[in-house]
Amino acid sequence: MTAMDIAKEIAALCRQGKNQEAIDRFYSQNIESIETCAMPGMDQIQRGIQAIKGKNQWWVENHEIHGGTVEGPYPNGDRFILHFKYDVTPKHTGKRMALDEAGLYTVQNGKIVKEEFFYSMSAPDCGSH
Repeated sequence: MTAMDIAKEIAALCRQGKNQEAIDRFYSQNIESIETCAMPGMDQIQRGIQAIKGKNQWWVENHEIHGGTVEGPYPNGDRFILHFKYDVTPKHTGKRMALDEAGLYTVQNGKIVKEEFFYSMSAPDCGSH
């Protein structure tokens, strides 16, 4: 599969709320994930498929997701961007918020080897309230 084929598949799965399936199917065992800031109890940079699965599970367990959209993919060679907009309530604050984030993904040998997320540093999970 090309990077664009993978991008389209991941976007489609995320639109269906099947983020874990996207990880299982398309992420390298040696994936590197870089957040804008560290999440509670996690480093800003996570490495390895188990760490990424754990981060995804933490997100699902700690947020009520009311809805969302996925735009893209926006390709550039072996990379692509997806634009996510979510309506969520972090369970620890109980305050509903809009999350607007872009993910930059790098593909090598048919697998995602790196994901980088970009969003406002005022996001509640970054500790800047």
